[in-house]
Amino acid sequence: MIGSQKLSDIIGENKVEKLAEGFQFTEGPVWMDDYLLFSDIPADTVYKYQEGTEVYLKPSGHSNGLALDKQGRLLLCEHDRRLTRLEMDGSKTVLTESYEGKRLNSPNDLAVKSDGSIYFTDPPYGLPNRNEGKELEFCGVYRLDLDGTLTLLDDSVPLPNGLAFSPDEKMLYVADSGSAKIYSFDVTERRLENKRLFAKLGEVDGTGAADGMKVDVDGNVFCTGPGGIHVLGPKGTSYGIIVCPEIPANVAWGGDDYKTLYITARTGLYSLKMLTGGTRT
Repeated sequence: MIGSQKLSDIIGENKVEKLAEGFQFTEGPVWMDDYLLFSDIPADTVYKYQEGTEVYLKPSGHSNGLALDKQGRLLLCEHDRRLTRLEMDGSKTVLTESYEGKRLNSPNDLAVKSDGSIYFTDPPYGLPNRNEGKELEFCGVYRLDLDGTLTLLDDSVPLPNGLAFSPDEKMLYVADSGSAKIYSFDVTERRLENKRLFAKLGEVDGTGAADGMKVDVDGNVFCTGPGGIHVLGPKGTSYGIIVCPEIPANVAWGGDDYKTLYITARTGLYSLKMLTGGTRT
């Protein structure tokens, strides 16, 4: 752990613990009622962790980010270039796979608003060489409404990746994994407005890039980035970095009280008990 007294107030004396290992590239953790799901992108698999690990869904469409809709159904950002929903009977519904007649790049991560709309990012990381077969000239941040309407909200972030709402949903944070920056937007009824730089996490290097993120109940932002998990106050003040044994890609709140931070990091799955906590996302 690298940081200030404020970070200690959030984490206490707790340490990062390894839960499972032997994966190819873990991503997209999401807490269900009493277990965790996470993606292994190259393995084309969603795993379930509950004391031990088992296959939950294979093939997964090379899923990356996972989330739950308001009915508790699993949503998957698939590198197979679509956003899907796993139904209660085990079937899969394609929610969207194109914008204005052109295929999406490779949906990466997502956040579900309280009204049920789905916000997601669409960089090209799932495409061969990040370019082969690319039909859109930009990487977008989108909103998918309950009626199936897909709206492009922003195309100015070069490589939009992780995203999360502030607790009151008045702001949306979006990570740019190309520059290790986080941008914030004001969320209106139909649009994203007033884009500004929220924080710069450092330089993109061998220790990671701005990637997945979550927000706690106090509005603190936990974003994976160069060197580990960056913990930032609601105004972008850096409280420090949670260092992990492997380069982290994403995080999720879970446990009975939602005070455990689950961390997907390359070949492993980790957890960290917290003094703060989040909500079901």
